[in-house]
Amino acid sequence: MSAPLAAASRAALGSRTLLVDGIGELVTNDPSLGEGPLGIVRDAALLVVDGRVAWVGATGSAPWADGATVLHAAGRAVVPGFVDSHAHLAFAGDRAEEFAARMAGTPYTAGGISSTVRATRAADDATLGATVARLAAEALASGTTTQECKSGYGLTVHDERRSLTVAAPHVAETTFLGAHVVPEEYAARRDDYVALVMGEMLEACAPHASWIDVFCDRGAFDGDEARAILRAGVDRGLRPRIHANQLEHGPGVQVAVEVGAASADHCTHLTDADVEALAGSGTVATLLPAAEFSTRSPYPDARRLLSAGATLALAADCNPGSSYTTSMPFCIAVAVREMRMSPGEALLAATRGGARALRREDVGHLGIGARGDLVVLDAPSHLHLAYRPGAPIVAAVAREGVPVGRGPLVDIEPWESPS
Repeated sequence: MSAPLAAASRAALGSRTLLVDGIGELVTNDPSLGEGPLGIVRDAALLVVDGRVAWVGATGSAPWADGATVLHAAGRAVVPGFVDSHAHLAFAGDRAEEFAARMAGTPYTAGGISSTVRATRAADDATLGATVARLAAEALASGTTTQECKSGYGLTVHDERRSLTVAAPHVAETTFLGAHVVPEEYAARRDDYVALVMGEMLEACAPHASWIDVFCDRGAFDGDEARAILRAGVDRGLRPRIHANQLEHGPGVQVAVEVGAASADHCTHLTDADVEALAGSGTVATLLPAAEFSTRSPYPDARRLLSAGATLALAADCNPGSSYTTSMPFCIAVAVREMRMSPGEALLAATRGGARALRREDVGHLGIGARGDLVVLDAPSHLHLAYRPGAPIVAAVAREGVPVGRGPLVDIEPWESPS
């Protein structure tokens, strides 16, 4: 099945055009374009004009575009760019010793966040910005073309604001997470810190963020605090999301649904009522399997959520303590192996699911009009994302139709008319 060239005449094509041809398996995530929920098109080509998907069809059938860039897939699979809707990239310091202790049997309690807070406060802006840039580039190289980043390791007005400002140039979405934990200096004045987050800190950070988040769990914030903080953020123009039910069952999922949060993230410990609430709402259940991998914790029951009809996203949760990875292919492999998701379900959650968790309709798919964010796999099928865990199978990445990285096996060249 091919789609007509949308709103672009042949004359309009040119140097801002990317053709990907010779695609063995194209995953569009648009069922109107191909087979099944993934909208798979075989022996396909795809045309991106001015950053947007303009045409999908059979190899050799694309409109001519003199001067365009051509990426020869040579039978490889192409999938939408991954959408990582949960990351903590603005930090300083290292917690490798804490990881080693966990592997030796020390349970994860989130207490190590305080050590990262101390290191982050001591770091200058250049150091924090360099860390965000390094991790964002690492994510892009593994196929992540849309990434969210939270604050949350500063926990002062100054440090939360600067965490957001240093992150913004490197990511697509920024989230204010002043309510990560109560910092040590406020241990005996918890109410004062909640008031600070809802007041002066929110006012300083809101201009630099699109979202507000709260860690609602043991050792962090309770349901009443989370509800109040999220509502204060909404009143200030931010959209809500929440860390919910990671360490134990709690009110986080119910608060998320009540306030209309875009996503409830972690969702490890759920009751039937929580599952029902997620399935009956617009709140995406964002699962973070690398966190369970790194903390030796129970994995979320993805099958239970899928069977109930909930919308799932997968995200990497890159942070220095509990999930120090930027690799969405790794998360897909773990979700398939440990959470009993099919390879197609995991890919859909890592792309279109992540987009829904960010309330984005322009990314996470390769339907007509979508942003031209795509990944060429050095494999014949998307199944290899789970089938070959840890293998460097990302052969090329394009964002808005611009190649931003490629392996040695993918040829990119100008397209010249045969006439």
